[in-house]
Amino acid sequence: MKRFAVGLGVTCIALMGWALKVGTVQAAGQDEASTPEFYTTKVQPIFQTNCYRCHGGMNHRGGLSLQTRAGMLKGGHDGTVLVPGDPAKSLLVQLIRHEGPANDPMPMPPKLPKISDADIAIVERWVKAGAIVPEVAAKP
Repeated sequence: MKRFAVGLGVTCIALMGWALKVGTVQAAGQDEASTPEFYTTKVQPIFQTNCYRCHGGMNHRGGLSLQTRAGMLKGGHDGTVLVPGDPAKSLLVQLIRHEGPANDPMPMPPKLPKISDADIAIVERWVKAGAIVPEVAAKP
C-alpha cells in the first residue's frame, strides 16, 4: 500500500508539473501578439513593405496613416480601419484579405498581388490581441 501511495504521489507531482508547463507555453503564445515587440518585429514590417508607400510618412492617401495607432483608429475618408480586438470588423483586415465592402471593395494593396496568407494571419492576430503599438513606433 505504501508503494502505491508513493507512486500515486509521484505521478500527481509529474502531472502537475506538466500541466504548469503546458499552461505557461499557451499563455506565452497568447500574450505575444499583445506586446509592442510583436508589432515592431512582425506587423510593422508588413505595413512598411505593403502599405507605407501610400499610407506612411508624408503619404496619407485617402486620408489614412498606418504609422500610428491613432492614425489607424482615426482612419481615413471612410472612417476607422482598426477595431482592436475584432479583426472581422476591422476594415484594414477586410481590405488586405480582398474582402472589402461590396459597394467599394478597395483591395489592398491596389494593383499588386494580395498579401500572403501568413502575413494576413499575423495582422489578424495582432488586431485580435488589441492592436498594441509601442508609444513611439520605430521609424521605417
